[in-house]
Amino acid sequence: MEPAERLQAARARVPRVDPYGFERPADFDYAAYEEFFSTYLVILTKRAIKWSRLLKGGGAVRRSATVKRYVRKGIPLEHRARVWMAVSGAQAQMDQNPGYYHRLLQGERSSCLEEAIRTDLNRTFPDNVRFRKTAEPCLQKTLYNVLLAYGMHNQGVGYCQGMNFIAGYLILITKNEEESFWLLDALVGRILPDYYSPAMLGLKTDQEVLAELVRLKMPAVAALMEGHGVLWTLVVSRWFICLFVDILPVETVLRIWDCLFNEGSKILFRVALTLIKQHQTFILEATSVPDICDRFKQITRGSFVTECHTFMQKIFSEPGSLSMTTITRLRESHRAALLAQG
Repeated sequence: MEPAERLQAARARVPRVDPYGFERPADFDYAAYEEFFSTYLVILTKRAIKWSRLLKGGGAVRRSATVKRYVRKGIPLEHRARVWMAVSGAQAQMDQNPGYYHRLLQGERSSCLEEAIRTDLNRTFPDNVRFRKTAEPCLQKTLYNVLLAYGMHNQGVGYCQGMNFIAGYLILITKNEEESFWLLDALVGRILPDYYSPAMLGLKTDQEVLAELVRLKMPAVAALMEGHGVLWTLVVSRWFICLFVDILPVETVLRIWDCLFNEGSKILFRVALTLIKQHQTFILEATSVPDICDRFKQITRGSFVTECHTFMQKIFSEPGSLSMTTITRLRESHRAALLAQG
């Protein structure tokens, strides 16, 4: 079959809208995706059987070496919400606070908070058919409720751009407002503290930590950035603040989040370091600041990131050793330096 015919045939077989409601982009490679998905489907089927055995009986999912291994290999979509809720501690919080979410929505509201959230609603996933005003039901209302309740619950954070994308993904996976709220709380309140606070100290700290890890593991890339005076925030801030949503393919983001909920924020460093290391030669060919920025955008596209199963194997091998002890030590020193700068 000629390449053009193969592409046409793949277009006919692969739906234009993905299972999460996102429309495929105009330049989507249907033939390459079909080839990848045919092998990934075999893996998904095997994983689904193993997870069904593990979860049989409906008991609580507890963190263990087995669960960690299973999570790294991917949680099937039908079990994802339940496992995220369990391993993140969100289920325990929800069980200990019955009715709390609904009380937040019934309580006194802040017009400032409401306005900030409303402004971002139409900008959240314009390429997703379920978030359109014409959708039935339209998920914009659900998203508004989750963000409003969270802003009332965590008034130190309120609402910050980026949280809309995260809450949107949670809603697509859980299909449940209250569970999405508690998972957002797990991420913003515990897994990524200070990422979304007004000063964004946690986010700034982690960008500095990544810069140091690159200096240690890929000094040539660090030298290129320093030589051109490129601040890391310019190329990676959206990676961290959106947790790779709208940056990497949906299925890849969900596989990253499987590990993020179970193992914590060091996963974000593993992903960032793998993207940079895998494309180190390509990045080092950059000759100007715009060129560097463009190359950092390009490395988040293509078959390397689409083939999520291989990509996830790479994030645990490519960056080498990366303990939470190291991350904590680097965070402490960079946080102190940022605070000293005022």
